[in-house]
Amino acid sequence: MQLEEKIWFWVLGVIPVIFLLFLILQLWKYKTQSKFANKSMLKKLSPNRSIFKSVLKMLVLCLVFFCLAIALVNPKIGTKLETVKREGVDIVFAVDVSKSMLAEDIAPNRLEKSKQLVTQIINNLASDRVGIIAYAGKAFPQLPITTDYSSAKMFLQSMNTDMLSSQGTAINEAIKLARTYYDDDEQTNRVLIIISDGEDHSNVAANVAEEAADEGIRIFTIGVGDIKGGPIPEKRNGIILNYKKDNNGETVITRLDEETLKNIATEANGAYINGSNTNKVVEEIRDILNKMDKKEFEAKQFADFESQFQWFLGAAIFFLFIDIFLLERKTGWLKRLNLFNENL
Repeated sequence: MQLEEKIWFWVLGVIPVIFLLFLILQLWKYKTQSKFANKSMLKKLSPNRSIFKSVLKMLVLCLVFFCLAIALVNPKIGTKLETVKREGVDIVFAVDVSKSMLAEDIAPNRLEKSKQLVTQIINNLASDRVGIIAYAGKAFPQLPITTDYSSAKMFLQSMNTDMLSSQGTAINEAIKLARTYYDDDEQTNRVLIIISDGEDHSNVAANVAEEAADEGIRIFTIGVGDIKGGPIPEKRNGIILNYKKDNNGETVITRLDEETLKNIATEANGAYINGSNTNKVVEEIRDILNKMDKKEFEAKQFADFESQFQWFLGAAIFFLFIDIFLLERKTGWLKRLNLFNENL
């Protein structure tokens, strides 16, 4: 699916405005009517007024703007798949999702910075294939090798520190899992990019990286965080309640361990990159990939897309038609239903 004009999503901002104006209008009506007469008298003076229909009209009007916004965005659905030949590098991103990645020594925090880095790298790729791994104490396959960059970025944004129950940081587990991602034994352009703060509780990552290098995998490490370190916040609803403490009650300070990341990269014929400057990281990765041999592979992609705006435009007109003929007075069927006990 493609979204042709994403800028028109701003039309959805009208919906909360309609809802707010409706609440203000109802509050004004209530206060004005209370000054005019008491509740029992108002029912006698205006027995056919319907609160339910007023709410219904507001909801229908919101549906009109929702459908109109989607129609303006013009979603398109692929209708024809074709196989194309492409040349590129297979890149696996291993993203650290341990609790230490919540430290805010780099804005907004280490994990969000990692997501930004991977997203920008993907945005600058041309025909390479990408895969994603999440790891903490264990590694988890988040996305297999694919050319679908939109899916890759969607899966990337869903990653968080609660997705793996096994905490700690075992970079060796991520490297082991990455070795299963590449489908061609003779392929020489295999790249693993590890994004982490360098904390490694396994102490065997360098050895595993050397084994990966023997299989033709080059490992590049990107360090996120500050060497001075920072505490790990414990939040609820976005509010910091406390900071993680050790068994002695002292606040835990987690630091960027560049030496560990440099050793892993060195053992696998790669390089270490400090992740504080996003543009610099993207440029270095791009230069590295441009110097590598490209592998030819086949990929399926949609060649033809058909617009679907007409369905949403038709729905908007339909709901607008309903809104026009939806009076704020009770009808016979509504009286019989007696919604919200309005006839009492």
